[in-house]
Amino acid sequence: MWWRVRSSELRTSAAAHELRQAYRLYTLQNARQERKIVQAITLLRSAGVEPLLVKGWAVARLYPERGLRPYGDIDLCVRPEQYATAVDALAAPAAETLAVDLHKGLPQLHRPSLDDVYERSQLVTLGEIDVRILGAEDHLRYMCIHMLQHGAYRALWLCDIAVVLESLPENFDWEYLLRGDRRPADWVASTVCLAHEVLGARLDGIPVAERTRYLPRWLLPSVLSQWSEEEHYMDIGSIAYSFRHPAQLLKALRLRWPNPIQATVRVGGPFNELPRLPFQLLECVLRTAYFITQIPTLVRKRSFRAMGGWGTTPVATGEGKKE
Repeated sequence: MWWRVRSSELRTSAAAHELRQAYRLYTLQNARQERKIVQAITLLRSAGVEPLLVKGWAVARLYPERGLRPYGDIDLCVRPEQYATAVDALAAPAAETLAVDLHKGLPQLHRPSLDDVYERSQLVTLGEIDVRILGAEDHLRYMCIHMLQHGAYRALWLCDIAVVLESLPENFDWEYLLRGDRRPADWVASTVCLAHEVLGARLDGIPVAERTRYLPRWLLPSVLSQWSEEEHYMDIGSIAYSFRHPAQLLKALRLRWPNPIQATVRVGGPFNELPRLPFQLLECVLRTAYFITQIPTLVRKRSFRAMGGWGTTPVATGEGKKE
């Protein structure tokens, strides 16, 4: 918004001043985050772990300037067999100020081989090191599926996909992007076309452009409905926290009712014209069953901390919240 008004007569208004300050703040925060990324990757490599950086800087670097795309946590993916080593490395005092969201593998890519993902990854320079990020095809696929898994509740994520689409290399492999199970491929194709429908992202010469004519009728309204909501389940504490604070419980349950997009993707459903309610109910059942299995672990952790045990760790839970 600051970029849109900085050369107009509105640039001296009070609102423009606030926008400019936000732009400056994001620029400074991103510069600080870049240094922390270098620290985190250097620390993991010293422990023999080669991480893949996803989201955050991996997409922010495609924007024209630092201040245009703020990001928070450092999302790093590691091979499953290196996960425990990575956890230990990030528990060291040197990592105390690093907000790392550590992931075991990349299951959301729906790729049969993580070795292939690493082989197609790329090294890009950040400061004094080379950072490993996903190859162009896997990067776009990851961004699409990640957005859908969280119900597309942030408009910024669709902006990211539009930026990625307009930054694709000439040798981009569309066949590889959509390779594998049909449903994840269809999710990705639908999201690409959604970026065109909503934001006007260019689809010239893109094979999936025809999908625009077949987007399910519930998809766009679901996205716009999410963007009109003032609160989301990621804005409050975990459901375990809500059970310990009953005043928050009803609100937490209401916010955790999955929207049609989130429910469909989390249960592996198709993007078609069928009603979404069955997928939403099934997702709630599966999520509740999983939570019940985790109750003993949550009780043990709470008891251990009450006795002065662990503080916090850099390892994230399934919904991106810190333990």
